[in-house]
Amino acid sequence: MRSLVRRDAFQPVETVAHSWIPACAGMTDPITAREGTTDLIAACAGTTRDALHHGIQSSHRGFASGAYDPTMTSAGTTTTIDIAIIGAGAAGLATAIFAARELPAARIVAFDGARKLGAKILVSGGGRCNVTNVRVTPADFWGGSSNTVKNVLAAFDGPRAVEFFRELGVTLHEEEWGKLFPDSNEAKTVLDALVAEARRLGVELRSGHRVESVCRQGKEFALQVSQAALTVPCTSDLADRGAEPTPGRAWEARRVVLATGGRSLPKTGSDGAGYPIAEKLGHSIIPTTPALVPLVLSGRFHAPLSGIAHDVEVIVDSPGAKPSRHVGPMLWTHFGVSGPAILDASRHWHRARLHEWEVAVRVNMLPGMDFASAEARWAQVTSQQPRITLNTALATLIPARVAEAVLAELGLPPRVTLANLPREHRRRLLQGILAWPLPVQDSRGYGYAEATAGGVPLTEVHPGTMGSRKCAGLYLVGEILDVDGRIGGFNFQWAWSSAYVAGRELARDLAGGRK
Repeated sequence: MRSLVRRDAFQPVETVAHSWIPACAGMTDPITAREGTTDLIAACAGTTRDALHHGIQSSHRGFASGAYDPTMTSAGTTTTIDIAIIGAGAAGLATAIFAARELPAARIVAFDGARKLGAKILVSGGGRCNVTNVRVTPADFWGGSSNTVKNVLAAFDGPRAVEFFRELGVTLHEEEWGKLFPDSNEAKTVLDALVAEARRLGVELRSGHRVESVCRQGKEFALQVSQAALTVPCTSDLADRGAEPTPGRAWEARRVVLATGGRSLPKTGSDGAGYPIAEKLGHSIIPTTPALVPLVLSGRFHAPLSGIAHDVEVIVDSPGAKPSRHVGPMLWTHFGVSGPAILDASRHWHRARLHEWEVAVRVNMLPGMDFASAEARWAQVTSQQPRITLNTALATLIPARVAEAVLAELGLPPRVTLANLPREHRRRLLQGILAWPLPVQDSRGYGYAEATAGGVPLTEVHPGTMGSRKCAGLYLVGEILDVDGRIGGFNFQWAWSSAYVAGRELARDLAGGRK
């Protein structure tokens, strides 16, 4: 593993309130989001949440005089939230950070229905978090317009993501297939860094606060938020505005960001709750399906091979689309197949089934070879070792147990020598391992999916701002949009890139840079 950034090149950002924790006796109103990782309790004796919030803001670098001046009450609190971010996962936290860096005087609140922030980050990459990839291109994504994806990625590419995390004290290293992981090999390192930076910038992180709906109220928005037994409904009566809404009154926000994710891994809080909110605000939803999900097979061929992995090319073919090809490791399991090549192929199987097309999934066990090249290779082995048995020869090309299962399935004698192998048997064998059928009957569903295909169409957002074309003041980032990347850190890169574009534009928007 080679490190892309020196470990000692940058020390972790010091977080506010870290040294205050032992002295925080008798605190009036501690900031929410206690459970998770480095949840910093930023409150001290006699200090209200909003006094602390504005105290933190005063330490930020100055903003151009007169460019932005939030309305203040005599108590020192803003009358509204400037930016309400719904969903405090990867895209939501990053949006909050980028917006706060550009506009430190803004009051930014990130709501998340889960009690613990960043659960999906923590389970990603086998608990190590594949942050991005060495090489990211529009060809690594499916769903919406590749030109829109290209523009968003160009604004904040892979190298900038590496630098962003270096600034947060998280250095990365490269592994197979260009995947970039934190040097700590712990996803918690990534989540901790994002949470700490958001808090350092004065972003309010509200875990356990589920936004049920968003209502447009003139030029602003009212958010219906449920917290434990308390539900604050949408209402037009917003005269009594302060840091916290009282029961019966709603949170009010100048701008809203939907960063709720899709439907994958619903136990982490990604349960599709953002889609009805988007629809209520005028958006359409492209039907969703799981993506990056293991496939379930019928029959008995796969079960005895459980635990065996080998490189393959997976081909998904249906009459309504061009065949898609995915090269990489495939893992046989007790329920079917998994592994990177299968995960990448799964969204194409699901999209074909969504359209009710007949779909065939085949596996080339000799990736990079066609029939002519495979036959030439076989002829060479036969010439050099004519007395070698069929099962031994095949085991030089694919795992021995898979070779044994293939020969049994095809009804070919395993101990016949290559010199005595009939031509029709050789052709049947090569045709079989070059296009082995996978009888897919289903996938393991959203509960095992790493991403969601479908969502809000990219045509309904401005590619240079991530702002809604349907509802002024609304922004959409991350997985809620109809973009899903292949495995290898690409979905996280989409989260960082779309968050950067939105965060930058939110600051310009609120500062009066755009009308």
